[in-house]
Amino acid sequence: MDTVIDARVKTFIQVTELWIPDGDRLVLANGNYGDLAAFETATRAISFGKGEGLPGKAWAEQRPVVLKGFDGSYFKRIEAAAEAGLTSAVALPVFDEDDLKAVLVVLCSDSDERIGAIEVWSELDGLMMLDDGYYGAAKHFEWVSQHTHFPRGQGLPGGVWSARTPMLFRELGSGYRFIRADSAGKAGLTTGLGVPVPVPHDRQFVLTLLSARGTPIARRFEIWDARPEKVGKETAAILVDGICERDGPLWTDDNDAPPRRVTANQGNIGKVLATGLPVILSGAPALTEGYSAMVALPVYQGGALAHVVAWYI
Repeated sequence: MDTVIDARVKTFIQVTELWIPDGDRLVLANGNYGDLAAFETATRAISFGKGEGLPGKAWAEQRPVVLKGFDGSYFKRIEAAAEAGLTSAVALPVFDEDDLKAVLVVLCSDSDERIGAIEVWSELDGLMMLDDGYYGAAKHFEWVSQHTHFPRGQGLPGGVWSARTPMLFRELGSGYRFIRADSAGKAGLTTGLGVPVPVPHDRQFVLTLLSARGTPIARRFEIWDARPEKVGKETAAILVDGICERDGPLWTDDNDAPPRRVTANQGNIGKVLATGLPVILSGAPALTEGYSAMVALPVYQGGALAHVVAWYI
């Protein structure tokens, strides 16, 4: 096993939860709460109907939802969140056409030390516009993002929208492909993951996770391609892009080296292939490439699982 990564670094995301349908309710399937045990206890006592709380709102509205303040809102765990220092959250529904598979929720705290971005972009009048986002202390980058839009194929949101596939951007502060490079560099943002968010209606959404070295969203990112035209008839996925602080690039363009490939039930990515559900795993570095936690998220296209994106903390 490779060296275990030091988990004491402050991360941009503090809590990650997976809610799955159980009849007419959303129930907690799993979560990574770190040392926020009281908030975890409060969470395990509740469930959500359609339209209730943040997970239920994402279910009812069939779209990603950003909530940048809990006081006076529809958030159901306001007191427990305040005691835990949590101030903002994003809910991401996972749809296979009309079928809701799960809702992934991430929660963050507001401090002068945390830099990063979780953005939701949506198509409006032929452009990708910022629907909403949470940026921590990166206030200037937030302002720039609010005044930026992307044609199809331009930048990270426009590129994901055009290709209908997840994308990784590196060196955001100096990359010519990243339209907001100057402000990203000043904010200390380094790596960007863009993910299409398919929903039952025609509106197009893209999620972007922008990570900084000081308070990373993740220190390892992976994109797996599970489309039949890429992997054949077998339920499988091939690693097509990835980056990590420790190992550098996680894939190879060398034709003499076989690509990394997993099949259903093979490891954590294989579990996503087998169940069609996101995976959250924490407290088991031996099972998460030496990291303290990981999230693996399926992306559906045309009624089938097309990609899996994963990030490791």
